[in-house]
Amino acid sequence: MKSLLPLIGCLVLSLSACDRFRGPRTTFDGEAALGYVKTQVDFGPRVPGTAGHRRTGDWIVSEMRKRVDTVIVQSWTHVTAKGDTLPLRNIFARINPSAAQRVLYVTHWDTRPTADEDPNLGNKRQPILGANDGASGVALLMAVADALKKTQPAYGVDLLFVDGEDYGDFSKWVDRATAPDVLIGSTYFANHLPSPDYKPIFGVLWDMIGDKELQIFPEGYSMDGAPEVVSRVWQMAADMGYRKYFINEQKGGITDDHLPLLKKGLRVIDVIDIDYCATGVGCGGDQGRNFHHTMQDTMDKVSAKSLQIVGDVAVALVTR
Repeated sequence: MKSLLPLIGCLVLSLSACDRFRGPRTTFDGEAALGYVKTQVDFGPRVPGTAGHRRTGDWIVSEMRKRVDTVIVQSWTHVTAKGDTLPLRNIFARINPSAAQRVLYVTHWDTRPTADEDPNLGNKRQPILGANDGASGVALLMAVADALKKTQPAYGVDLLFVDGEDYGDFSKWVDRATAPDVLIGSTYFANHLPSPDYKPIFGVLWDMIGDKELQIFPEGYSMDGAPEVVSRVWQMAADMGYRKYFINEQKGGITDDHLPLLKKGLRVIDVIDIDYCATGVGCGGDQGRNFHHTMQDTMDKVSAKSLQIVGDVAVALVTR
């Protein structure tokens, strides 16, 4: 009878209390993904127009050509509100490009030019390394491509790496007219789709998903714009035993790369762990420490376990 006690306890406490990380559920490799994070961080900040940005873009293109059927690069220049010219490129990697039914996965690959949320005043004008905010999403999509070489997807899969997400002032974002220097790449893609009739059956933006303290909540604009996709993702996570990490409690809306795509009619949601916090410390308040847009967004805040959890869900969504 002793061996039944944990099971009885789970039934009493609720099924969600039994969620445990027991290792990979799919062919996704969280350790490999963590290595892809490190490669990007080693390039340094990936601010548009810098050497680190150029090297990272070249690396993504080269690596994705090894993994997928087709890689399309959208290159353009963007003139900022201050008159600076940014060389930008979206990288659009396609698996089984002839498939009629498609799923779109999105992430951004640039990093923020200023650590404007850093508590140290001397850091606020420094560019961030973006281990979680930038590198984790790129790593996820690259490792998803690895997994889909081993497990055939049920759909055509498009992996979109957008540029220029994190450049401008999000506090002024209402539409393109009021904040032209944020969500630049996703806006460009929305206005330059692969074909006029391009309409994936669903899409997911994966952002800041490597946080060691992983807690992902349904995002407000996603619930308003594509609630059926939110349900699909959170149900898959629950089915895989990941309810502890994909928490089905809605929080507020977040300005992110899914917004230009939703506005274009694409059913794309945001999967993001916006509460990027210190271990054992809640975000907000006098004791809070949030690493988002600070110099503390570094490798030690990211884990292979978190990447594995989110990667398992991402792979399962297109293979089951």
